[in-house]
Amino acid sequence: MSYQALYRKFRPQEFEDVKGQEHIVTTLKNQIKADRIGHAYLFCGTRGTGKTTVAKIFAKAVNCEHPVDGSPCGECPSCRAITEGSSMNVIEIDAASNNGVDNIRQIREEVTYRPTEGRYKVYIIDEVHMLSAGAFNALLKTLEEPPSYVIFILATTEAHKIPITILSRCQRYDFHRISIDTIASRLSDLMEQEQVEVEERAIRYVAKAGDGSMRDALSLLDQCIAFHLGEKLTYENVLGAVDTEVFSRLLRRILDEDVTGAIRILGELIDEGRELSQLVNDFTWYMRNLLLLQSSDDMEEVLDISKDNLEALKEEAALVKPETLIRYIRVFSELSSQVKFASQKRIMVEIAIIKLCRPQMEKSYDSVLDRINSIE
Repeated sequence: MSYQALYRKFRPQEFEDVKGQEHIVTTLKNQIKADRIGHAYLFCGTRGTGKTTVAKIFAKAVNCEHPVDGSPCGECPSCRAITEGSSMNVIEIDAASNNGVDNIRQIREEVTYRPTEGRYKVYIIDEVHMLSAGAFNALLKTLEEPPSYVIFILATTEAHKIPITILSRCQRYDFHRISIDTIASRLSDLMEQEQVEVEERAIRYVAKAGDGSMRDALSLLDQCIAFHLGEKLTYENVLGAVDTEVFSRLLRRILDEDVTGAIRILGELIDEGRELSQLVNDFTWYMRNLLLLQSSDDMEEVLDISKDNLEALKEEAALVKPETLIRYIRVFSELSSQVKFASQKRIMVEIAIIKLCRPQMEKSYDSVLDRINSIE
């Protein structure tokens, strides 16, 4: 059998396996147990938080022959068919590539036919915000008065693009970004099952890099395992992680307005194979930690860092003014959204570093304040 990516291999098959979305899971299970199932649902949230996964589990649960506490049994013919993707009762549609009026009209014709087996036909429309205006209008009538055996589950990362006429006809569920602790716990469990030795710090780093997305974190971990196949995954070799000490050196060069020194450190990191998009994100996160330490005396509990780095961070935070840090974070935050798909990443990062070292090159209000403060 060919290799399966971790996020596919360990995709939850029951409500109990879904992590970080307990508020949604509990509500859906209660609806199934009470037989108060709606006809249209809208699942909103950022990528990789479980929208499509929960939709499939819900489709299994409403058609399951022997549901257990509102969750599918996973053993009956209906559950197995849906898991294998061969069920005629669950129709998945990608609205990004099927976004025209004709595609929705086809659905309207299909819903007139009752399911050949099971109780419900479930239509899962992913990235529903990509539908055209005409397609939304065509869907409206079906959503308003659907047959009793049809359930629509609309999934989107951009709920604000959906017409209010559609929103008002759906039960809306907002999927939260998954916490670092929840992702890290899940990754640790899966690595035990896969018999891969991983440092706890490395797991935490990948969980943080996932940015609230379980799927992104699993994909990143998959990449790390492949790169360091047969080795123990450590913090140092996961995703080219950059230690606090390196960021400290870089920040001190910038504060000293030492362009040559800062660019030299960047060159060293690139020569070591650091991925620039990740480097930009990590440095932004580092500066955010400094700003939080300056903002309150009780931020140690909020910061997701080891005790070894905490004292070094406190020393660093005392060297830079909050308004200067805010400007640095703004410059690098803008850079992070641009550098991901840029062809000349190194040049863009170098320009950003020069901007930090030379506030006079910027026309922003923040940089003007920096120059006034330096005169004082």
